[in-house]
Amino acid sequence: MTAPITLGYLAEFLGATLRGAQNKRITGLATLQEAGPGQVSFLANPQYRKFLSTTQAAAVLLKPADAEGYAGDALLITDPYLAYARISHLFDPKPIAEAGIHASATVAADATVDPSASVGPYVVIESGARIAAGVTLGAHCYIGARSVIGEGGWLAPRVTLYHDVRIGQRVTIQSGAVIGGEGFGFANEKGIWRKIAQIGGVTIGDDVEIGVNTAIDRGAMDDTRIGNGVKLDNQIQIAHNVQVGDHTAMAACVGISGSAKIGKHCMLAGGVGLVGHIEICDNVFITGMTMVTRSITEPGSYSSGTAMQPAAEWRKSAARIRQLDDMSRRLQQLEKIVEAVTSGGKASSDG
Repeated sequence: MTAPITLGYLAEFLGATLRGAQNKRITGLATLQEAGPGQVSFLANPQYRKFLSTTQAAAVLLKPADAEGYAGDALLITDPYLAYARISHLFDPKPIAEAGIHASATVAADATVDPSASVGPYVVIESGARIAAGVTLGAHCYIGARSVIGEGGWLAPRVTLYHDVRIGQRVTIQSGAVIGGEGFGFANEKGIWRKIAQIGGVTIGDDVEIGVNTAIDRGAMDDTRIGNGVKLDNQIQIAHNVQVGDHTAMAACVGISGSAKIGKHCMLAGGVGLVGHIEICDNVFITGMTMVTRSITEPGSYSSGTAMQPAAEWRKSAARIRQLDDMSRRLQQLEKIVEAVTSGGKASSDG
């Protein structure tokens, strides 16, 4: 944005209530601890309230209740974190690419590139590919045969799209991501693995974001499908024929095995793993490092494994886990004895 940004403008942009000088100029965003004059900050997590009294921010995004006792300028709004997310784009320094095809790019004769798209240095666009209006392809991107990128897509440098990948509108893909690689499919013949051709593609909806070095494999027969509004962090593996429902989010290093189906509005924290051929219903939250080995049919929060504890305590717990089978057998014997005694019979032992 080239025109000066003022507190008054931000209040109008957000629909917030302004408490302070409308004409105060704002030059950026920062945390409560680091903000200086000219920068806006926000308070969303109560543990950072201790910094509110000493912040040097020009103004703070606050819930009305949190503004009580704060003497500085403020933008009062119901959800400060969402407000911060919205105004962050006003200060984003990411360069805007110019329309046109760089002289070093290679574009197949029958590929279609909208005149408003930006095709960077050394990009390769293969036969039959279609690049829509407003798309940006960073340097060294590869767009495979018959692949389609919808309007407003933004691909950072070194993104690879194999053949027959279909991407919706306003999709962001970060560097190193590979979409449409061959899924891990093999048949065993007397101890020798025979490759299965992966003849499906990948279909990605609108408003999807895909992080650095994330891989989405093509389908074995049908397409691998990623719904609208899905957000994928860095270094995620999505295997062939996986289906991910609309507005589901996954943190870094999640691994999804083949043909798993994940519902809408789910959240998978870092390092979660899913075995293949299971289904996760809508509105499920899976905590970090959880291994999901069966389908989840009820919304809610799910965990597996053990939380961090001091090493000495963990070793004791691990030792007890190894003893569980023996403890279970002894408990069953005690239950039989108690049952015999309470019923007036003679107790006996299985030895």
